[in-house]
Amino acid sequence: MDINALIAIVKKKLNNEIINDQIKVEDKSFLHKNHSGNQKDKFHLKITIFSDELKKLDKIESNRKIFKILDKEMKQYIHSLQILIN
Repeated sequence: MDINALIAIVKKKLNNEIINDQIKVEDKSFLHKNHSGNQKDKFHLKITIFSDELKKLDKIESNRKIFKILDKEMKQYIHSLQILIN
C-alpha cells in the first residue's frame, strides 16, 4: 500500500469514530530505515489527535480505542504507531 493512501485511510477511520478537532498523521518510517526489524511494506506512523473525547479517557483506554479502530491496518501495514493526544 502507498503511504499516502494509508494516511488517508487512517484519518478517515479516526474521524468517523472519534470526536476530534484535528488529526495529523505523519510518516516516520525514515527514522527506522536501518533497524533490524524494519520491513519494506510496514510503516511507522505518528498520530497527533486533538480530542476532548480521548482526553477524558486514561492513556491506556484512549490508545486501546485507536488500536481497535485501526486493527486491520495494524495487522497489514503499520509496524509502529506513536500516539499523541492533545
